[in-house]
Amino acid sequence: QVQLVESGGGLVQAGDSLRLSCAASGPTFSNRAMGWFRQAPGKEREFVGSINWTGDTTIYTDHAKGRFTISRDNAKNTVYLQMNSLKPEDTAVYYCAQGVNMATSTIVSRYAYWGQGTLVTVSS
Repeated sequence: QVQLVESGGGLVQAGDSLRLSCAASGPTFSNRAMGWFRQAPGKEREFVGSINWTGDTTIYTDHAKGRFTISRDNAKNTVYLQMNSLKPEDTAVYYCAQGVNMATSTIVSRYAYWGQGTLVTVSS
């Protein structure tokens, strides 16, 4: 079984930076795409970004472009989300997810496993 554990969330002020980590267990991490999603109170879960199996391709939603960066370290079975210039509207629970194949995707159904989430709160 695959387990994903997010960490790095917390309370920060607008304009600050934060790096989230997602540690994966299991043998399949290195040949699967990974994704980051977020869910604010009362809102649906939304796509943030995705990275392919080798880490040489990333895609982002509009709110993340220019501010957020996804990277991965396959030797450590870990994917990261670097968030800069944080805004109050970034406040949400952030989830990492392991894809069903090697390719990036914005679609929730393309991800097979999900972490418990880590809370990011950005004050104004």
